[in-house]
Amino acid sequence: MIINTGGRTDTVQYYTKWLIKRFEEGYVLSRNPLFPNKVTSYELTPEKVDCVIFCSKNYEPILNEINKITEKFNTYFHYTITAYGKDVEPGVPTIEKSIETLKKLSNIIGKKRLAWRYDPILLTKKYTIQQHVEIFEMIAKEVAPYIDRCIFSFVEMYKKLEKNMPEIIPLTDTDKNILAKSLGEVSAKYGLYIQTCGTNKKYSNYGINISGCITTDIIGNANKTVFKDLKHKGMREGCHCIESRDIGAYDACMNGCKYCYAIIQILKKHLKIINTIILILH
Repeated sequence: MIINTGGRTDTVQYYTKWLIKRFEEGYVLSRNPLFPNKVTSYELTPEKVDCVIFCSKNYEPILNEINKITEKFNTYFHYTITAYGKDVEPGVPTIEKSIETLKKLSNIIGKKRLAWRYDPILLTKKYTIQQHVEIFEMIAKEVAPYIDRCIFSFVEMYKKLEKNMPEIIPLTDTDKNILAKSLGEVSAKYGLYIQTCGTNKKYSNYGINISGCITTDIIGNANKTVFKDLKHKGMREGCHCIESRDIGAYDACMNGCKYCYAIIQILKKHLKIINTIILILH
């Protein structure tokens, strides 16, 4: 079983004590977001959990206690650092502070268990292609020696996103190719392994790999462990990740990122289930 601590909310930044306590007590309750009355209990023990996946935009609150988990479990960490400021990510530390914290985390857990996420990539009049490339290189130069890989993705244009960010400029295929080519060149310059996430689009001609961000190979190599290569459907369309069990709750993150579509995803899935039930009843 793979436990994902950051798929629903930033538990590391805002619910650190709760997260540590759950691992200390050896269990966690997870409520089904589609059916609130359904609650699942997961055993948080090395015998039951194959790997714990972390995803956060600020690991500072957990640095002094992360060994309580890493010493007992296989782990892998995703650290999201983007080009955006407080106008888009109001609850997220500055890029400089995030880089500093990433280096501290890497020194604690080792670079093989740490990936830098540069996503989602979106365009506005302020956050242009040139702006992305310049900031990406600035971050890459600093973090390349401290991470296993870089993972990037392009924003998905949901209707609610258009409402929350009317300033957003839809990415064209040409935009994506220019960005992919530039990110590939920067990554090659600093010896950084780079891959896509959540897409079947291939940019291999730019030196970019296609893979899931949570695969048995990635977490196995990071922890010097061999996992069974199980067949799976991924977490959503275009996803190549092995399935995991999310803990925490949706709509509990205080980062306030304007592009966040975690809630949109769950509502979309909810509507699909309702429509299926209606068809069956008719």
